[in-house]
Amino acid sequence: MVRSQPPPLTVNSVKPADVAVFASLAPHTHSAELSDVLSRFQELMSLFNPALISRPLEETNLYSSQYSHHSSLLEQAKEVSTYFKSGQDSWKLLVVFVPVDQLCACQKLQIESVTRSVVGGVDDALRLLHSQLKRTIVSVAVWDGDHDSSPNKMCPCMEEYHEGEVRLLRAMLTQAMQGSLEELMVKKHWYSDRDDFTVVLQDTPFISDPSSIASGKPLSESQLSHETDKLLVQLWINLLQPASGQHHTDMNGKITTVPCPAEDRPFLRTEGNSPSYHQSHSSPLVKPFTGTEMPCEDFSHSTATPTSVHKLRPGDVKVIAAVGDSLTAGNGIASSQSNVLDVLTQYRGLSWSAGGDENLTTVTTLPNILKYFNHNLTGYSVGRGKQQTPKAFLNQAVAGAKSKDIPSQVQALVARMKNDSRINFESDWKVITVFIGGNDICDHCYNSLFYSVENYIHNIREGLDYLHKEVPRALVNLVEALHILPLRDMHLDPSLKCPTWLVNILCPCVILPKSASPALQKVEDLNRGYQHLLTELVESSRYDTRSDFTVVVQPFFREVIVPKIPDGRPDRSFFSADCFHLSQKAQTQMARSLWNNMLEPVGKKSNKQDFSVDVKLKCPTKSSPYIRTYRNSNYTYAGPPPTPSPSTNWGSDFSCKDLTPTASVPTSVHQLRPADIKVVAALGDSATAGTGAKAKTLFELKQEHKGVSWSIGGDGTLDTVTTLPNILRKFNPSLKGFSKGRGSRQKGFNMAVPGAKTSEIQTQITALIKAMKEHKGVNFDKDWKLVTIFIGANDLCHYCNEQNNLSPKNYSHNLMLGLDMLYREVPRLLVNVVEILEIEPLKTVKKNTLGCSLLQRSSCPCVISPTVNSPEIETIKRINHEYQTEIQYLVSGERYDGKDDFAVVLQPFLHRSFIPHIGEGEVDTSFFSVDCFHISERAHAEMAIALWNNMLEPVGRKQTYNNFTHDRSKIHCPSEAHPFIFTKDNSFLNPSLMTTMTPSSDTTFVTINTTTATVPVPGCASNMPVWRAVSNLKK
Repeated sequence: MVRSQPPPLTVNSVKPADVAVFASLAPHTHSAELSDVLSRFQELMSLFNPALISRPLEETNLYSSQYSHHSSLLEQAKEVSTYFKSGQDSWKLLVVFVPVDQLCACQKLQIESVTRSVVGGVDDALRLLHSQLKRTIVSVAVWDGDHDSSPNKMCPCMEEYHEGEVRLLRAMLTQAMQGSLEELMVKKHWYSDRDDFTVVLQDTPFISDPSSIASGKPLSESQLSHETDKLLVQLWINLLQPASGQHHTDMNGKITTVPCPAEDRPFLRTEGNSPSYHQSHSSPLVKPFTGTEMPCEDFSHSTATPTSVHKLRPGDVKVIAAVGDSLTAGNGIASSQSNVLDVLTQYRGLSWSAGGDENLTTVTTLPNILKYFNHNLTGYSVGRGKQQTPKAFLNQAVAGAKSKDIPSQVQALVARMKNDSRINFESDWKVITVFIGGNDICDHCYNSLFYSVENYIHNIREGLDYLHKEVPRALVNLVEALHILPLRDMHLDPSLKCPTWLVNILCPCVILPKSASPALQKVEDLNRGYQHLLTELVESSRYDTRSDFTVVVQPFFREVIVPKIPDGRPDRSFFSADCFHLSQKAQTQMARSLWNNMLEPVGKKSNKQDFSVDVKLKCPTKSSPYIRTYRNSNYTYAGPPPTPSPSTNWGSDFSCKDLTPTASVPTSVHQLRPADIKVVAALGDSATAGTGAKAKTLFELKQEHKGVSWSIGGDGTLDTVTTLPNILRKFNPSLKGFSKGRGSRQKGFNMAVPGAKTSEIQTQITALIKAMKEHKGVNFDKDWKLVTIFIGANDLCHYCNEQNNLSPKNYSHNLMLGLDMLYREVPRLLVNVVEILEIEPLKTVKKNTLGCSLLQRSSCPCVISPTVNSPEIETIKRINHEYQTEIQYLVSGERYDGKDDFAVVLQPFLHRSFIPHIGEGEVDTSFFSVDCFHISERAHAEMAIALWNNMLEPVGRKQTYNNFTHDRSKIHCPSEAHPFIFTKDNSFLNPSLMTTMTPSSDTTFVTINTTTATVPVPGCASNMPVWRAVSNLKK
């Protein structure tokens, strides 16, 4: 792209190549991430104008003492005005970041006050820039980074908030800042009363990866680098005129691309050449009718208080209560379409299942319906406020709550019931509504085990068990988790003007996946799994052991239909201002549907919530005057599901289609396909040696079943024995090195030694190199080899007795010496280093046998012997974490990057170790041998799958926990887009770019000051990949 000839006269016709000077401002911010983004952006702008003058980063506020922590935006504006004055005849670009990550506000009024103050400072700075500068485009962007910092440290008032509420608060603060700055721009007409100056507000805030917000976990170094690239692209796209029909740029994690300016819209965006959307332009909101006509005539209660829940009439209900998340807490129910900040307000009095504001003619809720039948109903919430406030009463829902929070919510609820004089706890009939699961689904992709259907139902069961045990005379409405995928409709149509960036924070795992993608199918499967297991739980008859208590599944949310306006677009009026929470109009329909479900017989309940249909209230009848339960519906429970027959083997199914090797043997480890691997080997301790894997008695415990070892075993076939070699043999049947059977006779290249510590790894490597060189079937120099190293458990198990020798530094040092030896002596090698597991959960593995009570303690004394929460066990947990940190540091560095035929990859699937459970809190000992320490063949199979799947996941985005649930179909396949085993170098590269390219005639090559690559600058008809070289341009 060339500069405009002649140079542009107005801000509305400035191309990127016309910018001669660039600078940025960011008050009170010391962000390495932002610094990296700006560094890469400067390099990108230099591709369009190699003569670009960029203000050196050390002269900006990011790390400069010149700009102290207290430097205001106005002071920085004065400094940059002086800097720019020498180039008044040149076009200048100034990016102003308005940070919100260091702001503290915990209530709506505080957010409004803080926002007002910051926006006032922005206005002062922009007016000064306007008065001092010519030929300048100022782009203002909201910055919300630094998600690794604890919000409670920066903002102590957040300590009292639930984690979900903190996330919502921070998102709303960012939204408030964005909205207030937009109002400022409109009010000031973008400061564009001259042709040579304007201010532009970037459409969306700059927010770090939603995964770190959702999971609360800091990003790894490679994830941070990838996130920096994404923020760079966002900055670039926001600065350009939007291309015709452009809604968003796909950044799916495989490769990040930089779009070039469109031929028909080649300029930097201004309000003059690309008018922006403003809230006043939003689609009109139909005034919702939120009252309901009561059609029933018989409101009578039982002549005598019933003793059976199956003969409970609506008029017998004296207490109403609810637990759940923000949909029950009432977030944003009455918020106006333009007031996103008001979504923080919890309108509990309007809540569909627990609110009691006004009456049914104006507010439709379950309590207001029940008031017709019993004017003395109590327990409902009124007004606004959080769950601890008196007005919340028995609405104990918490904004942002997940299923794990249900046990604590029901405990708080029961405590309130017992301690309130308005309630006769023993005699009053109670209706309690439980509705939870949406937030679990929203975050499931960051920890699929934690949010699994098994954990979800475990949490619900724990909560219901407590109610069943503690609460007499109660009917529990268990509302199915809503079908959440239709929510996406609100964020697929840009004309609805929904704040999708905000919902990406609140519900990333539902909004971010592509349509028809495997990730989206996982959402659907999980959602259906939640719904199905609720019915299965209730139909087990677990809660029908006495006549005064039952649980009834209310399934009206099983299918959700989003209503449409006449032009076919989704109707925003059913949603709050954030297009995520539901408005009073929707809550009205929910209350009606819940009531109708309560009166419908079990087995014949409505299971669809069509918001476009005006739901009419049903009434009790003379023949059926009761709230329906399984018994008064003459419904027969299916009973608990049959116990599955024990598995005869731990094999796996295999569905991969492309099993071909590279056309010619690759010379780079970063282009290594599974079929290219010809030799496998493994190093480690008893976990790799297969000690006790098939043991049935203590006498068999010391047998080494090397043939079923997860990383190196080759017994049978994949159909019956799941190991890494058996997976690889599907790609290359001639694979060498795997071990078979028991003992050492057929050990192959399995050099693991039971009881080995990290200090012994060099001895194993020496033996391995010797064995490979002597093997007649191995071409040591030309064959590609895969070595898996897993060691360190014995170091931890004996740390308390040898603290100096087994320190984290020594652990890392010993591994480094071993890796150095492989690096020096073994050509064509990929090394899997499996991260040491979290070992403390091993204490929970218990069985009343001699082996488990005695041998477990002798095998791992420093972990098993200390009591729970003792200083000794806390020390082991700390050292365990330091082991993990040390090995991450070693592998992620550049120590082993000097050879193209060698790579070390950390496989972190044991970083957060979960011990599988059966029943209620009981460890599933089928994963362990007879001593409750060594792992069984079943665990070997699960570890093999986890290792293989880690190998097919990019560095920085690998699964960091084990998902040990038996499923023959869990083995992943290489993708067409990326057929290679992932290494650090190929995790962010488009495979097509890894082949030799012939430059086209219209491509100009500009040499960048880096030793990594020469970056082509095309004639800008397509997107440019952000090469690894560009990512490293900050060097």
